[in-house]
Amino acid sequence: MIIQILFMPLLVFALAGCHSTGPVQPPLATQAVPGNPIQTFETIAPRDLYHEVGPLETLWRISQMYEVDQKAIMEANGLKDPSSLAVGRKLLIPAAQPLRPIIPLYGTRAWFYIVIHHTATEQGKALAIDRSHQRRGFVDGMGYHFLIDNGTLGKNMGQIEVGPRWIRQENGAHANAAGMNERGIGIALVGNFSANPLPEAQLESLVFLVNALRNHYGIPLSNVIGHRDVRGKNTECPGNYFPWEEFKRRLPRGV
Repeated sequence: MIIQILFMPLLVFALAGCHSTGPVQPPLATQAVPGNPIQTFETIAPRDLYHEVGPLETLWRISQMYEVDQKAIMEANGLKDPSSLAVGRKLLIPAAQPLRPIIPLYGTRAWFYIVIHHTATEQGKALAIDRSHQRRGFVDGMGYHFLIDNGTLGKNMGQIEVGPRWIRQENGAHANAAGMNERGIGIALVGNFSANPLPEAQLESLVFLVNALRNHYGIPLSNVIGHRDVRGKNTECPGNYFPWEEFKRRLPRGV
């Protein structure tokens, strides 16, 4: 996968999460890594579609995901202020290109580990998990930093969703042992890999995301671990069917 560096604009508009009482001002990303469009079995020409706004998604990132100018999205939806986007709103994206991931990267804190999880559910998306985790008492929302979708609840197979904790560069709530919430980037894949194999599209997206994070934060291959590998945890997450050998084979040994 060819990776190019795309610098963020000087001003990034913050979107308030559904639990927030006022505007949230996350740190500015120093750069963003765009991935190749998600592979499909059909040739997709530019077309109008609707995008559901996720927690702390910005208009800039949405525009980059579909390669559509922000002004065109604002005009199509009658938007006057990009910061007025509501979480869960369905935005019309005119003449959208095939969806591609946009991974924001920051220099505001150090990360030392990447911890892989599965949701152990058949379906999911970031907005649903964010709201579920808030109901469980996670006031900062979804405990993972990233979520890789499995094609359910209106999301594409292999779609990478960036969680609000990553945008705000906050601790995770995904592995409360060995300091992993503070030191480790939590990535969850939607699915139950104790019962089913990992789809290739999700594996490809995971490899792309982990490589982007490792390159930026200098995380060694030995520190890319599963939830079950965290000292003090008793779990088989991300599942016995997770293809560790193939996954590690696709990751470069150096950083």
